[in-house]
Amino acid sequence: MSFNLLSKNIKIKIYRTINLPVVLYGCGTRSLVLREECNLRVFKNKVLWRIYGPKMVKITVHWRKLHTEERNGMYSSPSFVRVIKSTKMRWSGHVVRTVERRGAYRVLVGET
Repeated sequence: MSFNLLSKNIKIKIYRTINLPVVLYGCGTRSLVLREECNLRVFKNKVLWRIYGPKMVKITVHWRKLHTEERNGMYSSPSFVRVIKSTKMRWSGHVVRTVERRGAYRVLVGET
């Protein structure tokens, strides 16, 4: 089956159910550097470009590229970086509520 034969809604559902969980797996426990943030943005832009493609301008009957802001406006979802940071905050809150003897708690507060 060709990727071009699928509707945009199906492509978005595939992206949300398959790609996002793979990319965000374990993101709450590892540190995220600026380079990785940039790579995640590039990945998201490439996927959205493949889903939405170019846009036809009806007046001039020419195709033009969609700008990143336009693609992000069509796909209303928070950025990877925002999702990762909220997951990290949720994970750290969970660790703080655990018993002080556990290894994850000691690592979080800096005890050895």
